[in-house]
Amino acid sequence: MDYTHIFDKSRIPFVVEPTSKHTHTFILLHGLGSNGKKFGQELLGTGVSSDGRKLTEIFPGARFVFPTAARGLSTAFRRTRLNQWFDFASLDNPCYNTGIQRDGLESSSAEIQDLIKMEAKYVSYRKMILGGLSHGCAMALSLLLALEFPLGGFIGMSGWLPFEPDIQKLVKPTNNDEAGDITNPFGPDDDVSYLSDADDEKEDSDEEVEEDELLQDVFFFCREQAFGYSDEEPVELSHTSIATPIFLGHGNNDEKINPSFGRTASTTLSTIGYDVTWKSYKDQGHWYKIPDEIDDIVEFVKHKVGWGKKGS
Repeated sequence: MDYTHIFDKSRIPFVVEPTSKHTHTFILLHGLGSNGKKFGQELLGTGVSSDGRKLTEIFPGARFVFPTAARGLSTAFRRTRLNQWFDFASLDNPCYNTGIQRDGLESSSAEIQDLIKMEAKYVSYRKMILGGLSHGCAMALSLLLALEFPLGGFIGMSGWLPFEPDIQKLVKPTNNDEAGDITNPFGPDDDVSYLSDADDEKEDSDEEVEEDELLQDVFFFCREQAFGYSDEEPVELSHTSIATPIFLGHGNNDEKINPSFGRTASTTLSTIGYDVTWKSYKDQGHWYKIPDEIDDIVEFVKHKVGWGKKGS
């Protein structure tokens, strides 16, 4: 497969082809300073399930694609030149000074989206899983929220959600309004008893409109961050990634990316409306836990994504 129209020759993705008929594709992004080949060989070599099988054995029809990020000066590491999907200021708070992230996010998002569309010539979007580890997880989440179509699933390990505080600001007003209605001690006690069926239906309709508008705001914002522009025309929810189930795993002893960032990402994505599976791993540092996390990923792919079902 020719990737040179997306990546230069020094960054051709590391690809492991399926051992049976090609039915599905994983696109998985490496962490800061790594590369596609190194991450791919490590994950597919060491990431075994509790029954001793590797991911390539569990999913023989899957193509595994591991792209490599462009090299750039890392602010978090004193301007050292590293492979990075986007620049960021601090490991202690990767959401700090987000302005420096924009250029890298835009160029990397365009590359990975082109890679997804290239794979779509062979399998449908719903038979693809996007994901990554650490910095790669953050990059992949940023792109996922900007896509105009759902994927089969998302797998994130030891990562965070870029621009999470900004996304929370878009989400919070609706939550606060709802909380105010429930806890207001000065509100009438019996309003509901006087509501007609028509009033109930109108309230339900208004809530649905608010939810749609919330997702529109989030979608427009994330597309602006990922691609540098956003169409202001309303978008059908079916033309977003909201139907993509998400797996997020994080070691509770992660010394590089505080697990609170992963947990907050899970909460924020759930609030937006994504179906999120969150797993925390005891005594695990900044890596995937073997075999526990691999077992959970396999379970997620088979049952949440549905790749274990006949005809899937």
